[in-house]
Amino acid sequence: MTSQVFEMLLARIAERRSQVGVIGLGYVGLPLAMATARGGFAVMGFDVDPGKIVKIEARESYIEAVSDAVLRAECEAGRFTATDDFSKLADCDVIVICVPTPLSRHREPDLSFVERTSAQIARYLRAGQLVVLESTTYPGTTNEVVRPILEAGGLVAGRDFFLGFSPEREDPGNRDFTTSTIPKVVGADSPEANALMQAYYGAVVETVVPVSSAATAEAVKLTENIFRAVNIALVNELKVVYAAMGIDIWEVVDAARTKPFGFMPFYPGPGLGGHCIPIDPFYLTWKSREYDEPTRFIELAGEINSAMPRRVVRLLAEALDRKAGKALSRSHVLVLGLAYKKNVPDIRESPSLKLIELIEEAGGTASYHDPHVAEIPKTREYSHLAGRQSVPWSEAEVRRYDAVLIATDHDATDYARLGDWAQLVVDTRNAMARHGVVADHVVKA
Repeated sequence: MTSQVFEMLLARIAERRSQVGVIGLGYVGLPLAMATARGGFAVMGFDVDPGKIVKIEARESYIEAVSDAVLRAECEAGRFTATDDFSKLADCDVIVICVPTPLSRHREPDLSFVERTSAQIARYLRAGQLVVLESTTYPGTTNEVVRPILEAGGLVAGRDFFLGFSPEREDPGNRDFTTSTIPKVVGADSPEANALMQAYYGAVVETVVPVSSAATAEAVKLTENIFRAVNIALVNELKVVYAAMGIDIWEVVDAARTKPFGFMPFYPGPGLGGHCIPIDPFYLTWKSREYDEPTRFIELAGEINSAMPRRVVRLLAEALDRKAGKALSRSHVLVLGLAYKKNVPDIRESPSLKLIELIEEAGGTASYHDPHVAEIPKTREYSHLAGRQSVPWSEAEVRRYDAVLIATDHDATDYARLGDWAQLVVDTRNAMARHGVVADHVVKA
């Protein structure tokens, strides 16, 4: 039966006759759905948030990487529809899971979204389907968590349906790469599933990189983000050491990057943000305990990066005392930038939220300005900040604050004017110096 089911599905994919279902229409799922539609497939997007479905039906994109024009074109061409009716999964030949994989309050993997989604798929699973997990997770999740849920109804992976993993590689705000131009790693534990994944993704992206198993593909994604987390921790630690010596870490890194080999620049900041880098390393540290193998290096990097917001607020307090003769507890602070990285509206795991909380825990008051984030949405960890709105960008507004803390260096900010308007600027991104603003009231942190 395997050969017949495989050949029929492979032919449907090759001829673009297969219906593709993408579950989770967020920063990963919606761009993938658009790339798949442009690849010639009929795509159905699934999401539990009815608000997203309403926006899509109105041809309004809520993801910066997908323009209204692109969304409208694929919808009106009949290549993309969206629904919260999961019974329609039965109509899909290829199903891709793009749901969140956060950490619990105890910094352990929270696979509840993956488990619930797998259970939904299992209700409508039929022979001849390909199921792909894209959500970042620890090695073994596809086979140890997803597979048993899907097989509970009697169908068997590798015989009746096919299962694999392909890590998402989105980089919000990076205009040099899109979903279709970023190489796609694919891994499965059967040659048939691997071949089907290569056929599907090969029609959607420019380059497909097959690996030997789903666990290997899962490990690839973790390795990429652990690499960044560890190197950011290293440069954050160097910043602290060099600052004590009176040496500017940004000048050091910019000079070091002129070496044409053996060095890759990473820059310090106020803490890690985004859905991947602050979270993914802990998936591996958790899984490693099963094998009694410590991950001291990774855990140390996590400690260093997690400590950065408190260090920044301490430096802010010192700068206020030294430059303005004012305690943080009596100060009004404007946090510049709420998003976790520049030029995007994404606030997931943003250190700016922690900075606001720490400033107010110290007795100060904090507001924020961000041209990309008009209002703080409700988040699991910072629900008490929900509803706060970005203050206007004006001379009168900026002058009201005792200090401006640059947490995110959006390109839309006029740093020269900020230097003229602000009483004190505490800069965690070296934004002022990069824009030629060097002054006594500008302090690097």
